[in-house]
Amino acid sequence: MEDSKAELRWGVEQRLEFIEFRLFWEGRVNRSDLMDQFGVSVNQASADLNRYIGLAPDNMVYDKSARTYVRTPDFKAHFSEPDASKYLAQLRSVADGILDREETWITELPPFASAPTPVRGVNPATLRSVVGAIRRSEAIEVKYQSLSRPEPSWRWIAPHAIAFDGFRWHARAFCETDERFKDFLLSRMLKIRGSREAEVSPGDDHDWHSEVTLEVGPHPDLSETQAKVIALDYGMRGGKAKIKVRRALLYYALRRLGLDTDPGARKAQDQQIVLLNREQLAISSLLD
Repeated sequence: MEDSKAELRWGVEQRLEFIEFRLFWEGRVNRSDLMDQFGVSVNQASADLNRYIGLAPDNMVYDKSARTYVRTPDFKAHFSEPDASKYLAQLRSVADGILDREETWITELPPFASAPTPVRGVNPATLRSVVGAIRRSEAIEVKYQSLSRPEPSWRWIAPHAIAFDGFRWHARAFCETDERFKDFLLSRMLKIRGSREAEVSPGDDHDWHSEVTLEVGPHPDLSETQAKVIALDYGMRGGKAKIKVRRALLYYALRRLGLDTDPGARKAQDQQIVLLNREQLAISSLLD
């Protein structure tokens, strides 16, 4: 078979990726898996399996006793490299109620749980308005509840991007009241009325368009073996890991990594990592 990945239609390629996902993670795949997941016919499922064999003949064989295709010892990914983060993301999405169990590509979900994340009440109409303003390069008037004021107030903002800080979703926007680019929580936008052409360019938001690199290493008070484990946790090389982040999101990144406080304020076993290039980043103003 002379088909190549580049020549495959998107739907066919997705089903072939599904076959490979099941082979790698579950060790087996059959026609009914494809039929249940994609709603295809028996003939189409058979054609997909045969197509996969033609593209990766050493990856699976048919087990007559089990009546299913099984992964071979010589299996090598053909469509995409196996990614643990994608597998775990599906588990997390199920735990958070984003995906139903039937929507995942995992046959039998292992027992799992996650620490609860508070639900952030983002109004769909609000999100639609913000995304629309971004696409049309418009400013919108929003009724926003800031914690620096006791009552909500109306203000014009020109959103140009959406950002996630690890817990909440923000709109990155130019605030005409404060005359600077800021983050506005989508959940605190109570109402939106009116729109007009934006008077600023997203390119003027230098903090959004510039990146900084965090260099983190194991806490110096950890034992040698503890430090090695932390290095593995964070994929460190040469005793440090480099993490790129937009300067506009630097404060959130530091807070999420537990680097927004003096490393001596907590036990090494709790702090685990320290910021190695704190002085070069000039972040003291962010944490004041």
